[in-house]
Amino acid sequence: MSPRGRPRAFDRDRALTEAMYIFWARGYEGASLADLTTAMGINPPSLYAAFGSKEALFREAVGHYCENYGGFTDAALREPTARAAIEAVLRDNARDYVDPGHPSGCMVVLAATNCTPANQGLYTYLAELRRETQESITQRLRKGLEDGDLPAKTDVEALGRFYTTVLLGLSVQARDGATLSELGASIDVALAAWPEEARK
Repeated sequence: MSPRGRPRAFDRDRALTEAMYIFWARGYEGASLADLTTAMGINPPSLYAAFGSKEALFREAVGHYCENYGGFTDAALREPTARAAIEAVLRDNARDYVDPGHPSGCMVVLAATNCTPANQGLYTYLAELRRETQESITQRLRKGLEDGDLPAKTDVEALGRFYTTVLLGLSVQARDGATLSELGASIDVALAAWPEEARK
């Protein structure tokens, strides 16, 4: 006699995606085990069996986020001039930050801004990812300096820090309900600070 039905196979990728959305929307501390297991469609033992721990699940969810939503900056930095690259970084990310198809803002910016001492390692983990973004932006500005896109005496370290600050701020503004038009106006102001006298 054949069984009435088999349990549906565990879809690990789908479960990870659902966990990512919970962490993205509520942050690590705000995402309870019940929130996660409900969204993932599994029970706590299955979560631990599949991912090891809540922290390990979070780290994997961040990696999943970076693979699926973190490519805007890398793609934008391939624009032919430094200014075009920075503008694309800001505008492309801003569009994604307000996309109604997922939580607003950037998970890497918002998911662990406040942590208990026990979870400080997660804050450090995301801070390092943000530093990597800043370094990528600064590296593109260095190339722009070499290419003559920027005045010879431009402080690319300070300029990179400035535009990274704008980028992270757009994420916070999007989470607070800013529209794409409002974010665009802020980007316009930020781009007006671009050094004007390029080398000849």
